[in-house]
Amino acid sequence: MPKKLNRQTVHTHKRPIKVLQFGEGNFLRAFCDWMVDILNEKTDFNGNVQIVQPIGQGMGAMINAQDGLYHVILNGKRSNEDRLITCVDSVLNPYDDYNKFLALAENPDLKFIFSNTTEAGITFNENDKSRDKLPDSFPGKVTALLYHRFEKKLGGLIFLPCELIEKNGTILKSVVEKYVDLWKLPSEFKTWLNANVLFCNTLVDRIVPGFPKETIHEIHQRTGYEDNLAVMAEPFHLWVIEAPESVRKSLPLEEAGLDVKFVSDLTPYRTRKVRILNGAHTALVPVAYLKGLRTVRESVDDKEVGSWLLKAIHEEIIPTLDLPKEELTKFANEVMERFQNPYIKHELSSIALNSVSKYKVRVLPSVLGYISVKNELPKRLLYSLAALIRFYKGEWKGEILPVNDSPDILEFFGKAWSTNDPTHVAKVVLGNVDFWGADLNAVAGLNKYVTESLKELDLNRAS
Repeated sequence: MPKKLNRQTVHTHKRPIKVLQFGEGNFLRAFCDWMVDILNEKTDFNGNVQIVQPIGQGMGAMINAQDGLYHVILNGKRSNEDRLITCVDSVLNPYDDYNKFLALAENPDLKFIFSNTTEAGITFNENDKSRDKLPDSFPGKVTALLYHRFEKKLGGLIFLPCELIEKNGTILKSVVEKYVDLWKLPSEFKTWLNANVLFCNTLVDRIVPGFPKETIHEIHQRTGYEDNLAVMAEPFHLWVIEAPESVRKSLPLEEAGLDVKFVSDLTPYRTRKVRILNGAHTALVPVAYLKGLRTVRESVDDKEVGSWLLKAIHEEIIPTLDLPKEELTKFANEVMERFQNPYIKHELSSIALNSVSKYKVRVLPSVLGYISVKNELPKRLLYSLAALIRFYKGEWKGEILPVNDSPDILEFFGKAWSTNDPTHVAKVVLGNVDFWGADLNAVAGLNKYVTESLKELDLNRAS
């Protein structure tokens, strides 16, 4: 019979709070907190995490009911591991007690702030007019917390935001500065902020499916504990942190054997991830879906589609990237293995969201880069573009396709496809500068190849 999971049934060490974390969701608990737990085990870091619930309703009560304890279940093709995480102290809901939230800033042991408040979290809310009451926005809460720390004459902090936006640390700092101006905080605080608080840009990478509902009873039996907060993740993890040497020394993640890179510029790593991992996802979806495949894994395992994707990555994406080829090849091989993880069911329909804008950011730079480097067309990536255009027709072999985009984009494709003429559709779609940032019809041979591919798709559909 599994036992209740709490600090009465599990012996744990008391540690000082060194990390304040905004966000209690699956990703942070299976990524950052998992790393801190390993850091405590393998180095002299000796620090716990205090979580702050960033919105009024969240998982705080559930986490506190288990005294912050939960398991991370790592499942992959080559390794499986259940790890009990003991570094989370508790969750504080600032909407319940604003003063208690501010008091967190008075902790002299506090060194780091982690966050994942989603891409929409690092925004300026002009309705947060002062620090007299709890600001609603995440950056507003941060500003109030930092000002309280400044008033108490304590040292600075290091921010490691994990939101999936480019230059997340830089943007967070810029929004904090807006609140400093809006609230008319003293110039001495601004000086203290610039001298003592470091906002690092970061890049995170780990697939975290979340609560393992289908296997939770088996996990309870295996671990011996009733865990309502278990979170499943893939073994692969990567955290790239743009920071000075002092941060690497104070947060010795590399010494703990974790795949963490402290760099002066994370741009090449972001480009690598966006082009190879995200780009492969985006290129794959319309091609695989029109072939009757429905998940990433079955698509990669399919002989024809899997081979097509492998060649697209190695022969058309990697040649456009400015990192050592061995490093890119290793990353690409890891990506394919991750796609084949039998424990992760990644639906193509979920990746299909906003495919036009995703293609522009994730795949089109590889297309144009390849043409620039090779002076020829990357035919696999352009075949994907043709499949995407056909996908946006919204039906295939009598089936409604999971096209999910903004109303104006759907209206555009509806009007284009009303002619049912692939030649016309290719011309107007490729010529939409709002979609691509340029008229792709101007690229030699591109229109012809996409048009031919569109016609071929419908020929294959009829056969």
